[in-house]
Amino acid sequence: MSRTTYAAVGALGLLALAACDDGPDDFDVSRQIGPDPELPEPRQPLLASIKLAEVVGWEEGQTPIVPEGLTVSAYATDLATPRTVHTLPNGDVLVVQSRGPSGKPLPRPKDYIRGWIMSLAKGGGGGEPPESNLITLLRDTDRDGTVDERSDLLTGLHSPFGVAWHDGTLYVAEADEIVAYPYELGATEVGGGPETVTPLPGGPINHHWTKDLALGPDARHLYVSVGSNSNAAERGMEAENGRAAIWEVDRETGASRVYASGLRNPNGLTFHPETGTLWTVVNERDELGPNLVPDYMTSVQDGGFYGWPWSYFGDHVDVRVHPPRPDMVAQAISPDYALSSHVAPLGMAFTIGSAMPEAFANGAFVGEHGSWNRTFFNGYKVVYIPFENGMPAGMAEDVVTGFIDGDQARGRPVGVAIDGTGALLVADDAGNTVWRVAAADGSITPEPMGSDPVTVEAEPAQDAAGPAASGAETAPPQTEIAPAVQQ
Repeated sequence: MSRTTYAAVGALGLLALAACDDGPDDFDVSRQIGPDPELPEPRQPLLASIKLAEVVGWEEGQTPIVPEGLTVSAYATDLATPRTVHTLPNGDVLVVQSRGPSGKPLPRPKDYIRGWIMSLAKGGGGGEPPESNLITLLRDTDRDGTVDERSDLLTGLHSPFGVAWHDGTLYVAEADEIVAYPYELGATEVGGGPETVTPLPGGPINHHWTKDLALGPDARHLYVSVGSNSNAAERGMEAENGRAAIWEVDRETGASRVYASGLRNPNGLTFHPETGTLWTVVNERDELGPNLVPDYMTSVQDGGFYGWPWSYFGDHVDVRVHPPRPDMVAQAISPDYALSSHVAPLGMAFTIGSAMPEAFANGAFVGEHGSWNRTFFNGYKVVYIPFENGMPAGMAEDVVTGFIDGDQARGRPVGVAIDGTGALLVADDAGNTVWRVAAADGSITPEPMGSDPVTVEAEPAQDAAGPAASGAETAPPQTEIAPAVQQ
């Protein structure tokens, strides 16, 4: 019997075990939403609770559900696993479509089982999957909320996810590097081939391969998310070099450093438009029971350490991680706002300055991709969190729902952005659609607003050493060292 056959047989048996896993799952998830989530005692079952949604896609005329005062429509369809949406300063929208790199080694029997399970929950809406790993440009020339022009700007990329643009250059975060293309606003093609800005931690494992990207408010630096190479450091800390972190990268020279660490799988990087503070949403660890650990949204402190892998939500120690590091636990910052366990947040967008109704005018939308490892579905929606004085200030509200119907998934939200008219865009990687959610009264912004607004442009560094600096020996860059174990 082959290894693959053994895995499949084992998986069927373990699915039965996981279905009844670790007791009733009647926990009220709302108790884990907000700044002070309820954290039950951890459990370590043989296999995590499993409940898979069959991806069926959207039928003709079907849409997600939005509250009164909003309308929803398909902005773009027939896409190829859209992950993120990004609005350029002129109002054009880039849709990043991607699939993860292949060939990841699976050292443990449970990794084979998990891979097989996750293959059942992949998006795409059924049928032969279309060619992915490309970026499509959408243009609404008359700002009426309908796409008038569509063109594939870049194809054949290596699992792209995050993008940013500034001063004639388009930056793309692929699975193992940030690359730059010459690109002028209004064009339908790039002006040349890619140049590497900086390499990023990649294969062969690349457990969390999505690398999100944001341009800093002064336009000097790029900020890129690099997820962990494991669930809870089970591959050893050497496999985590430069990971579970957000990097700061000089976009002119490629010089890079770890900006913050201890973030298991950060995505949705975005700067608060009034405070200039970096925010992210983070997928926390699994296999501690269906109600641990809550995923979260948080502001990001320069030099901050957020616990992974040794602890979560401050000083809650993960006893599975050896050797223990009480010194690192003592440094761990508790995140600002929990979203509840296993919702898988992957996108975040602030609404300040948008054309959304007053109820959604000062806060953040978060795209929750949805759970697979608990006995009822959690996530599969876009929520809104109100803000006051630059911080979360209230209960999360469901805004875009209807992605899940019984045990079937019509779609799964990923990235979110405000489009050139001030409406919300939602990338749906299972439904191969970008949805547009707008004010029902037709309100739009006077001018387009880009995803990466520049407030004060910094002077370029005169003495920064780029990645191609010649000859002289230097110490290893900070990003080559496991950020969580630096002294």
